[in-house]
Amino acid sequence: MNQEELKKKVGIESAKYIKDGMIVGLGTGSTARHMIEEVARRVREENLNIVGVTTSNETTKLAKSLGIPLKEIDEVPFVDVVIDGADEISADFQGIKGGGAALLFEKIVASYAKRVIWIVDKSKMVNYLGEFPLPVEVVKYGSENLFRLFEDKGYNPTFRMNKNEKLTTDGGHYIIDLHLGKIKEPLALSDELSKTVGVVEHGLFTNMVNVVIVGKEEVVETLVAR
Repeated sequence: MNQEELKKKVGIESAKYIKDGMIVGLGTGSTARHMIEEVARRVREENLNIVGVTTSNETTKLAKSLGIPLKEIDEVPFVDVVIDGADEISADFQGIKGGGAALLFEKIVASYAKRVIWIVDKSKMVNYLGEFPLPVEVVKYGSENLFRLFEDKGYNPTFRMNKNEKLTTDGGHYIIDLHLGKIKEPLALSDELSKTVGVVEHGLFTNMVNVVIVGKEEVVETLVAR
Protein backbone atom coordinates (compact mmCIF):
# COMPACT_ATOMS: atom_id res chain seq x y z
CA MET A 1 0.00 0.00 0.00
CA ASN A 2 1.50 3.33 -1.06
CA GLN A 3 1.49 6.53 0.98
CA GLU A 4 -1.55 8.01 -0.75
CA GLU A 5 -3.56 4.86 -0.09
CA LEU A 6 -2.56 5.02 3.58
CA LYS A 7 -3.72 8.64 3.75
CA LYS A 8 -7.07 7.71 2.25
CA LYS A 9 -7.48 4.81 4.66
CA VAL A 10 -6.89 6.93 7.77
CA GLY A 11 -9.04 9.72 6.37
CA ILE A 12 -11.99 7.36 5.97
CA GLU A 13 -11.38 5.80 9.38
CA SER A 14 -11.33 9.20 11.11
CA ALA A 15 -14.68 10.19 9.62
CA LYS A 16 -16.28 7.43 11.72
CA TYR A 17 -15.83 9.69 14.75
CA ILE A 18 -18.26 12.20 13.25
CA LYS A 19 -21.85 11.78 14.45
CA ASP A 20 -25.13 13.40 13.50
CA GLY A 21 -25.56 16.93 14.83
CA MET A 22 -21.86 17.62 15.39
CA ILE A 23 -19.92 20.79 14.68
CA VAL A 24 -16.81 19.47 12.94
CA GLY A 25 -13.44 21.14 12.43
CA LEU A 26 -12.20 20.31 8.94
CA GLY A 27 -8.43 20.24 8.66
CA THR A 28 -6.08 21.24 5.88
CA GLY A 29 -3.76 19.17 3.71
CA SER A 30 -3.64 16.01 1.63
CA THR A 31 -4.64 13.58 4.39
CA ALA A 32 -7.45 15.82 5.65
CA ARG A 33 -8.74 16.03 2.09
CA HIS A 34 -9.59 12.33 2.14
CA MET A 35 -11.48 12.80 5.42
CA ILE A 36 -13.42 15.74 3.95
CA GLU A 37 -14.34 13.71 0.87
CA GLU A 38 -15.63 10.90 3.11
CA VAL A 39 -17.64 13.37 5.21
CA ALA A 40 -19.16 14.77 2.03
CA ARG A 41 -20.08 11.25 0.90
CA ARG A 42 -21.83 10.63 4.22
CA VAL A 43 -23.67 13.96 3.99
CA ARG A 44 -24.80 13.07 0.49
CA GLU A 45 -25.56 9.36 0.86
CA GLU A 46 -26.36 8.91 4.57
CA ASN A 47 -28.03 12.29 5.21
CA LEU A 48 -25.41 13.04 7.87
CA ASN A 49 -26.40 16.32 9.51
CA ILE A 50 -23.28 18.25 10.50
CA VAL A 51 -21.82 21.74 10.31
CA GLY A 52 -18.21 22.15 9.22
CA VAL A 53 -15.75 24.79 10.44
CA THR A 54 -12.75 25.07 8.15
CA THR A 55 -9.10 25.73 8.96
CA SER A 56 -8.04 27.40 5.69
CA ASN A 57 -9.33 29.05 2.56
CA GLU A 58 -8.27 25.93 0.66
CA THR A 59 -10.45 23.72 2.86
CA THR A 60 -13.37 26.14 2.61
CA LYS A 61 -13.24 25.96 -1.16
CA LEU A 62 -13.09 22.15 -1.11
CA ALA A 63 -15.88 21.71 1.44
CA LYS A 64 -18.19 24.11 -0.41
CA SER A 65 -17.56 22.31 -3.70
CA LEU A 66 -18.55 19.02 -2.04
CA GLY A 67 -21.72 20.39 -0.48
CA ILE A 68 -20.73 20.35 3.20
CA PRO A 69 -22.67 22.96 5.24
CA LEU A 70 -20.26 25.46 6.80
CA LYS A 71 -20.12 28.12 9.48
CA GLU A 72 -17.37 30.51 10.54
CA ILE A 73 -15.55 29.81 13.81
CA ASP A 74 -17.14 32.95 15.30
CA GLU A 75 -20.61 31.61 14.50
CA VAL A 76 -20.26 28.56 16.76
CA PRO A 77 -19.65 28.40 20.55
CA PHE A 78 -17.45 25.31 20.31
CA VAL A 79 -16.34 22.51 17.98
CA ASP A 80 -17.24 18.92 18.85
CA VAL A 81 -14.28 17.39 17.06
CA VAL A 82 -11.55 18.65 14.75
CA ILE A 83 -9.80 16.21 12.43
CA ASP A 84 -6.54 17.33 10.88
CA GLY A 85 -3.19 16.12 9.66
CA ALA A 86 0.20 16.72 11.31
CA ASP A 87 3.75 17.04 10.06
CA GLU A 88 5.37 15.33 13.04
CA ILE A 89 4.07 13.62 16.17
CA SER A 90 6.49 12.68 18.93
CA ALA A 91 6.34 9.66 21.21
CA ASP A 92 4.73 11.79 23.94
CA PHE A 93 2.02 13.08 21.55
CA GLN A 94 3.36 16.58 20.96
CA GLY A 95 3.09 17.79 17.38
CA ILE A 96 4.38 20.08 14.67
CA LYS A 97 1.83 21.44 12.22
CA GLY A 98 1.90 24.15 9.60
CA GLY A 99 3.50 22.56 6.58
CA GLY A 100 0.45 23.71 4.65
CA ALA A 101 0.79 27.25 6.04
CA ALA A 102 -2.54 27.01 7.92
CA LEU A 103 -1.18 26.73 11.46
CA LEU A 104 -2.88 29.85 12.87
CA PHE A 105 -6.39 28.91 11.79
CA GLU A 106 -5.74 25.25 12.64
CA LYS A 107 -4.74 26.13 16.19
CA ILE A 108 -7.68 28.50 16.65
CA VAL A 109 -10.15 25.79 15.66
CA ALA A 110 -8.36 23.16 17.77
CA SER A 111 -8.42 25.44 20.82
CA TYR A 112 -12.23 25.49 20.72
CA ALA A 113 -12.57 21.74 20.07
CA LYS A 114 -13.77 19.23 22.64
CA ARG A 115 -11.77 16.54 20.86
CA VAL A 116 -8.72 16.75 18.58
CA ILE A 117 -7.89 13.93 16.18
CA TRP A 118 -4.76 13.85 14.04
CA ILE A 119 -4.57 11.59 11.01
CA VAL A 120 -1.17 10.65 9.58
CA ASP A 121 0.80 7.98 7.82
CA LYS A 122 3.51 6.20 9.80
CA SER A 123 6.30 8.46 8.47
CA LYS A 124 5.00 11.32 10.65
CA MET A 125 5.56 9.41 13.91
CA VAL A 126 8.94 10.29 15.46
CA ASN A 127 10.76 9.98 18.77
CA TYR A 128 11.52 13.70 18.96
CA LEU A 129 10.17 16.74 17.14
CA GLY A 130 12.35 18.99 15.02
CA GLU A 131 13.47 17.19 11.90
CA PHE A 132 10.52 18.83 10.15
CA PRO A 133 11.11 22.61 10.08
CA LEU A 134 9.06 24.41 12.72
CA PRO A 135 6.77 27.05 11.15
CA VAL A 136 6.46 30.39 12.91
CA GLU A 137 3.79 32.76 11.59
CA VAL A 138 4.88 36.38 11.98
CA VAL A 139 3.50 39.82 11.19
CA LYS A 140 5.11 41.40 8.14
CA TYR A 141 6.12 44.53 10.05
CA GLY A 142 9.48 43.84 11.66
CA SER A 143 9.78 40.36 10.18
CA GLU A 144 13.38 40.88 9.06
CA ASN A 145 14.35 41.78 12.63
CA LEU A 146 12.60 38.64 13.88
CA PHE A 147 14.52 36.66 11.27
CA ARG A 148 17.80 38.08 12.60
CA LEU A 149 16.74 37.31 16.17
CA PHE A 150 16.16 33.67 15.24
CA GLU A 151 19.52 33.61 13.45
CA ASP A 152 21.24 34.90 16.59
CA LYS A 153 19.58 32.15 18.62
CA GLY A 154 20.93 29.52 16.22
CA TYR A 155 17.50 28.48 14.98
CA ASN A 156 18.52 28.42 11.29
CA PRO A 157 15.53 30.38 9.97
CA THR A 158 14.29 30.59 6.39
CA PHE A 159 11.34 32.54 5.04
CA ARG A 160 8.65 30.34 3.48
CA MET A 161 8.54 31.23 -0.20
CA ASN A 162 5.90 31.12 -2.92
CA LYS A 163 7.93 31.07 -6.11
CA ASN A 164 10.06 34.23 -5.90
CA GLU A 165 8.06 35.98 -3.17
CA LYS A 166 7.59 35.42 0.53
CA LEU A 167 4.50 33.32 1.08
CA THR A 168 1.56 35.15 2.63
CA THR A 169 -0.79 33.10 4.82
CA ASP A 170 -4.58 33.27 4.83
CA GLY A 171 -4.23 35.61 7.80
CA GLY A 172 -1.97 37.97 5.84
CA HIS A 173 1.31 37.06 7.55
CA TYR A 174 4.71 35.59 6.68
CA ILE A 175 6.07 32.24 7.83
CA ILE A 176 9.61 31.77 9.10
CA ASP A 177 10.61 28.09 9.22
CA LEU A 178 13.07 27.14 11.96
CA HIS A 179 15.42 24.28 11.07
CA LEU A 180 16.15 22.92 14.52
CA GLY A 181 17.01 19.27 13.95
CA LYS A 182 15.84 18.18 17.39
CA ILE A 183 13.60 20.02 19.84
CA LYS A 184 14.60 18.84 23.29
CA GLU A 185 12.04 20.89 25.22
CA PRO A 186 9.00 21.65 23.04
CA LEU A 187 6.96 23.13 25.89
CA ALA A 188 9.71 25.61 26.76
CA LEU A 189 10.22 26.57 23.11
CA SER A 190 6.46 26.98 22.67
CA ASP A 191 6.38 29.37 25.60
CA GLU A 192 9.40 31.30 24.32
CA LEU A 193 7.94 31.76 20.84
CA SER A 194 4.52 32.73 22.19
CA LYS A 195 6.15 35.53 24.20
CA THR A 196 8.19 36.85 21.25
CA VAL A 197 6.78 40.13 19.97
CA GLY A 198 5.81 39.87 16.30
CA VAL A 199 5.09 36.15 16.44
CA VAL A 200 1.41 35.56 15.67
CA GLU A 201 1.49 31.79 16.21
CA HIS A 202 3.85 28.84 15.92
CA GLY A 203 3.52 25.26 14.76
CA LEU A 204 4.13 23.52 18.08
CA PHE A 205 0.83 21.93 19.08
CA THR A 206 1.52 20.83 22.64
CA ASN A 207 -0.84 18.88 24.90
CA MET A 208 -3.69 19.27 22.40
CA VAL A 209 -4.34 15.95 20.68
CA ASN A 210 -6.68 13.25 22.03
CA VAL A 211 -6.54 10.58 19.31
CA VAL A 212 -3.95 9.84 16.63
CA ILE A 213 -4.92 7.59 13.72
CA VAL A 214 -1.86 6.17 11.96
CA GLY A 215 -1.71 4.40 8.63
CA LYS A 216 0.78 1.51 8.78
CA GLU A 217 1.22 -0.87 5.84
CA GLU A 218 -2.04 -2.81 5.64
CA VAL A 219 -3.49 -1.65 8.97
CA VAL A 220 -4.74 1.50 10.64
CA GLU A 221 -3.65 1.97 14.27
CA THR A 222 -5.54 4.22 16.68
CA LEU A 223 -3.54 5.73 19.53
CA VAL A 224 -5.25 7.44 22.46
CA ALA A 225 -3.15 10.27 23.79
CA ARG A 226 -5.26 11.24 26.78
